[in-house]
Amino acid sequence: MKFKVEQKDLSKHISIAQKGISSRTTLQILDGILIEALDNQLKLTGTDLEMGIETYLNCEVIEKGSIVVNSRIFGDIIKKLPDAPIYIEVEKNNINIKCDNSEFNIAGNSGEDYPELPLVVENESFSLPIDIFKSVIKQTVFATSQDETRPSLTGVLLEIQNQSISFVALDGYRLTLRKIPIKSDIDTKIIILGRSLNELNRILEDTEDDLKVSLSPGQVIFNLGSTVVYSRLLEGQFFNYKDIIRHEHKTKVIVNKRSFQNSLERASLLAKEEKANLIKLNLDNNRVIIRSNSEIGNVHEEIESVQNGDNLNIAFNSRYLLEGIKAIESENIELNFMGSLNPCIINGVNEEDYIYLVLPVRLAQDDF
Repeated sequence: MKFKVEQKDLSKHISIAQKGISSRTTLQILDGILIEALDNQLKLTGTDLEMGIETYLNCEVIEKGSIVVNSRIFGDIIKKLPDAPIYIEVEKNNINIKCDNSEFNIAGNSGEDYPELPLVVENESFSLPIDIFKSVIKQTVFATSQDETRPSLTGVLLEIQNQSISFVALDGYRLTLRKIPIKSDIDTKIIILGRSLNELNRILEDTEDDLKVSLSPGQVIFNLGSTVVYSRLLEGQFFNYKDIIRHEHKTKVIVNKRSFQNSLERASLLAKEEKANLIKLNLDNNRVIIRSNSEIGNVHEEIESVQNGDNLNIAFNSRYLLEGIKAIESENIELNFMGSLNPCIINGVNEEDYIYLVLPVRLAQDDF
């Protein structure tokens, strides 16, 4: 195998392929990137058997072939080389790399030993603008569970019905739901690995182009043109989230998002000193009083609000509350309550396409 390629192009695509490689793999060959020299194209593949990434770049192929090379070492070498053409030649699994006055020789493995990505038969597909898909990932993936004993909750539910697509994530303490209208007659439910969406988000560039999403048995495929991301789907039943999203509320409070977020962040500085990250909210006649106390001291914050309904004392884990508020893009947000023991539902004012639900921490009224 022999080819000539530009340093910047190769470095960029190595970085993309590396996102398919897990640091927890027990198979040594999965630490590597499969490099294939095709017809004036280089194909790089990285996989951990749960997700896989294929990415293509143009180059001058002198002799076709394939090799597997350690992803970290190869990536570091190419990144440090000067911005100039790189000449790579492979003979008997030895990789010779030349660029300007630099030359490396490193060992590789036969490309025939690399596991093949699943043969995918596309059943259905739809497209979404990339910028919208990036915002969906940002607003949902953070709420997936890290508990491997509940595998379906480590992913994001994608549900398409009645020309609407919903993305849902929950971990037992909070829930996020993002809805988008879509011109598609598909009717389906799948659960996508949270890690796959995180890595996809790192690859997607800020453009208004469309991302094609294809579904096949057990797999979802994201086609970005020169890069294709494959992900195994999670099996099992997802939690019936619709039953816990209520539409009746006893107390509704509207606050400025930035003011509320800033106050919560200050209050959480002391909340972090306790295991529960506990902050207490007192909703009282168009004021929200935020308090936290630990062995180190206490904090009292107060912001103006527009309140409809009963006064209320309620407590939350500050991290869970803050993460949901940060994901909302509106200037003003609406907090909906049904007492101190029921979840709080948060959304942007006059925006129903994204909601965040967070469970309170149970405290006796004397603790307020």
